Amino acid sequence: MVIIPSMTFNHKSLSYTIRSAVPDDARQMSKIRNRIDMETNYLDREPGEAFLDEIGFRKLIEQDTIKEKNLCLVAEVENRLVGFSRCEGTELKRLHHNIEFGVGVLRDYWGFGIGKHLLLQSIAWADNNNILKINLRVLETNIKAIHLYRRYGFNIEGLLKFDKRLSDGKFYNTIIMGRWKDDVS
Repeated sequence: MVIIPSMTFNHKSLSYTIRSAVPDDARQMSKIRNRIDMETNYLDREPGEAFLDEIGFRKLIEQDTIKEKNLCLVAEVENRLVGFSRCEGTELKRLHHNIEFGVGVLRDYWGFGIGKHLLLQSIAWADNNNILKINLRVLETNIKAIHLYRRYGFNIEGLLKFDKRLSDGKFYNTIIMGRWKDDVS
């Protein structure tokens, strides 16, 4: 069972907790994922696409809790979820050493270190669970995220040219980044 201890952080007079997701978080997670999709172009989905309802999130959280290579974390402010992250691995032997990381935080809570702490908790969990590599994808225009990932040991490993077409009609590149456990610069 994958559960990390809750940790509370204070930044700019905001207090928030990072903790493992539990099935009872499913309703809030569905709502904030949909809202995050409306607030940013940085993710793969447009609002309403690949919608995951409460039942879908409940199943996802339950699976993430029992799969040793998965982790689902939430960020909570005054009993209200404001962001979450997921690490997803595979049981395929050739890929068993790595996971894919993704994160989303409501726009009202950007700038409080929530995304950073979701990332750091995920890195700590990975490092303690024989996960040698964390992979992620980030839109080329998400400069703050790219700098954050670099600060914590991620390197640019590739570029998917013209990968996403955003609402402005233009095509944008996706940067592939990875962090190898023993190669933290």
